[in-house]
Amino acid sequence: MAIFKVVKYESDPSVFAWKFPSEELGTWTQLIVNESQEAVLFKGGQALDVFQSGRHTLDTKNIPILKNLINLPFGKRSPFTAEVWYVNKVHSFDIKWGTPTPIQIQDPKFGILVPVRSFGQFGVKINDGKKFLVKLVGTLTSFDTENLTEYFRGFYVTKVKDCLSSYIIKKQIPVSEINAYINEISTHMKELMTPIFNEYGINLINFSIKDISIPEDDPSVKTLTDALAKKAEMDIVGYNYGQERSFDTLESAVTNMGEGGGGSSIISDMVGASMGIGMGAAIGGNMASQFGGIVKEINTGTNSQQVTSSTKQPLVCYNCSSVIDDNKRFCAECGVDLSLNPDDITCSNCNARSLKDKKFCADCGMSLVNTCSKCESVIEGTPKFCPECGEKQN
Repeated sequence: MAIFKVVKYESDPSVFAWKFPSEELGTWTQLIVNESQEAVLFKGGQALDVFQSGRHTLDTKNIPILKNLINLPFGKRSPFTAEVWYVNKVHSFDIKWGTPTPIQIQDPKFGILVPVRSFGQFGVKINDGKKFLVKLVGTLTSFDTENLTEYFRGFYVTKVKDCLSSYIIKKQIPVSEINAYINEISTHMKELMTPIFNEYGINLINFSIKDISIPEDDPSVKTLTDALAKKAEMDIVGYNYGQERSFDTLESAVTNMGEGGGGSSIISDMVGASMGIGMGAAIGGNMASQFGGIVKEINTGTNSQQVTSSTKQPLVCYNCSSVIDDNKRFCAECGVDLSLNPDDITCSNCNARSLKDKKFCADCGMSLVNTCSKCESVIEGTPKFCPECGEKQN
């Protein structure tokens, strides 16, 4: 059986705890502990003593408890078996963490379930090597960063879920805006996790969240993304969803009128009314009425063959304004000839009808223009005196 004269650390510096491969020691064995390390001596599963940095001789003067455990003669050289554990107490800041599966959270703003992922890193330092080995390492031969993240994964994932749910649901923060609270959430997470790490002799230096992400290929995320893009478009253009639906209804109705034409009058009234309701708040009643009128005009232009006699405007006498029956030549009230142009004038010589913009009668040649009997100036209308010379007119 070979007794090791010198015991020293021979593993990777990134390892948190490492067990020396042999248990064959002697009271003359030299134990070398580097800076930022601790060495812990175990016998029968019991931690005997902790050695700080330096060179130590494993004799009964340094370890009085050995004498009682293995009956070593005091002050004499004797072999014994024990375990030597090295604990690295350096700061480690690059321990990565992440949620293995998405966290399903209901967005408080849009009411849909959104899968949320999160990842980041944290830093630790072993404060109490003895407590760390007894409570955490157990029967392993070494304990590294992977073991640490694996051991605490269930703990920090649960805390991350609780924390994100609290911020999103209880504080009513939309998932799309949660990254604005990363620093605040990181600080809160550190406060929650520090007491748990302390129970294992570990000081949690920092805990940071680098990103809170949403998978872009998830159907609910696509729905939310499309809705946000549509809302941004509406905000830029200056209309809302109700108005957009009204525009779609108008376009569909006009298209159907142009193709089919059946029931067009009723459809135009309904579309005009829907436009008045859907757009009244933002555009106003006048504009809504105009849209209804436009539809009716379109309908009239494309379906003029469907207009019946019941929709025609009644004829009115140009002389006495009495209502005239269809296909009548003379007014029943005043007897005026309705076939004559109301803009014509009557010749004072032969009573023929002539256009008022003509100077002479086409039947007798009589002048149709009134002139002053004295100065022969043209007189508009039938004044009693000439506006040029004041001569009284007949």
